[in-house]
Amino acid sequence: MSLSVLLAASPSPEPVGSLGEAAEQAGNAAGWVEENWSTWLSTGLRILLIIAVAITLRYLIRRALTNLIDRMNRSAQAVEGTALGGLLVNAERRRQRSEAIGSVLRSVASFLIMGTAALMVLGAFKINLAPLLASAGVAGVALGFGARNLVTDFLSGVFMILEDQYGVGDTVDAGVASGEVIEVGLRVTKLRGDNGEIWYVRNGEVKRIGNLSQGWSTAGVDVTVRPTEDLEQVRKAITAAADAMTKEEPWSERLWGPVEVLGLDAVLLDSMTVRVTAKTMPGKSIGVERELRWRIKQALDEAGIRMIGAIPHGVDGESAADPTAAMAAPSAYASATSPQSLATTPIPPPTNLNK
Repeated sequence: MSLSVLLAASPSPEPVGSLGEAAEQAGNAAGWVEENWSTWLSTGLRILLIIAVAITLRYLIRRALTNLIDRMNRSAQAVEGTALGGLLVNAERRRQRSEAIGSVLRSVASFLIMGTAALMVLGAFKINLAPLLASAGVAGVALGFGARNLVTDFLSGVFMILEDQYGVGDTVDAGVASGEVIEVGLRVTKLRGDNGEIWYVRNGEVKRIGNLSQGWSTAGVDVTVRPTEDLEQVRKAITAAADAMTKEEPWSERLWGPVEVLGLDAVLLDSMTVRVTAKTMPGKSIGVERELRWRIKQALDEAGIRMIGAIPHGVDGESAADPTAAMAAPSAYASATSPQSLATTPIPPPTNLNK
């Protein structure tokens, strides 16, 4: 009895067919791996090759851009050390412009290379890129509409830097603000105003730029004298003062051309105006104008030529006494028939009507 119970409680042996099925599944798996291992290996090697080429190409391009920017900065520093280098080249402006251009180019190169590599990796996995590219296009359009001001500022800043419209140290009139440029960015330009305030101007808001520091400036002085003065003497006095100024430092460097007497700019009954101009270093026209006025005034005083405003024109020497200065103004009460006199006349007493 106990033997039968033990036989009933003992586990039944597994069928022989289960081992065969396991062996068959293992054989199928090994066959599938054997059939596809070459595909996996080729796909993996392709992905590794794509990543390696992308990283190497990105490194080489960024290094080439960095070397190009360094070479530009070294050439600017070499020119700055010459006699005219300080007048023609602003090393700080050249450095900031090259750094900004290099930063933009490096960012664009990295985005294009790594983006293309990512798409190629997804293509290696047999992923359909059409829906992904369509979604990216829609997202890009939405981002462009939502951040259009930011995109406009960025693109305007890139073109301003590439075209060298202005740089650090230039005096510009941007329409919305004017002053000296202290920093040029891809989105915002900083200007320092005449009173020391700092203006932050978005590049997308700038519709026009008036650069007062590029090329050369013009210094203009108007000399107003009496119409009775000899024009030849006026010309000689102004020319002598200008010649002496062009031979002295620092005006010999700030003047980029001879001081020219253009002639009469206006002729009136009580005055005539002589126009004097000169080409100057950019941004130095105001100082040249002040010095030129100073020297012309001294030269005219030495030549005995009077300028309008120094002494009242039309009067030589001391003015004669005005005979009517001590006379009082006429009074309305002097006339007996004036309304004021009639109003102040006493009213006569009434007459006796009985008489």
